Amino acid sequence: MASASMPLLDEDTMEFGEEDLAPAKGNLAHPYVTLFHLAFRGAAVVTYMLCGWFSDSFITSFVVVVLLLSMDFWTVKNITGRLMVGLRWWNYVDDDGVSHWVFESRKGQMQNRINDRESSIFWMALILTPLLWSVFFLVALFGLKLKWLLLVVIALILNGANLYGYVKCKVGAKESISSVTSDFLRKQLLSSAVNMVTKQTAPQPNAFATGNTV
Repeated sequence: MASASMPLLDEDTMEFGEEDLAPAKGNLAHPYVTLFHLAFRGAAVVTYMLCGWFSDSFITSFVVVVLLLSMDFWTVKNITGRLMVGLRWWNYVDDDGVSHWVFESRKGQMQNRINDRESSIFWMALILTPLLWSVFFLVALFGLKLKWLLLVVIALILNGANLYGYVKCKVGAKESISSVTSDFLRKQLLSSAVNMVTKQTAPQPNAFATGNTV
């Protein structure tokens, strides 16, 4: 299995999503995309927490949560990451049967055109959701709820795969993911929190803090 890191776009070409890029400052450039980025993963968490209130059938709850998790995984991997932060990861198998993982990111001026608010929302949701599922994992484990533990493991795998892929896109495929992930998550959470506070205290409604630069 091989991996590669490359820019999404060359300077003289227009490929996927370039026409969708918006200035880094201002209101949300893709409000509906941002909504769906939060909606599917939020719906999966809420359904898992409240499914016992609406149905006594574990199978029904299991299927509904897995469907929401699958829709969230596909949406984040194929749409929201590309439009909100200019990142994309994917896999292909060559003619020799070797699996290749590719981690792409927009470079230079194109990266600077990413909307700061959307970037903060993207990373906050991408990081906090697996942490929440980790809490559910511990609760199910110590509560000996083995059937729910299986569901939580599926959620961790799907959410963790997108987190892993986008961290690799952000830090570069040549660096060790184990050595940079914890530091990246810490810096990203701190940067997002400072960014939100700065925006709330800014004297002008259109004056936004600079986006994340991890």
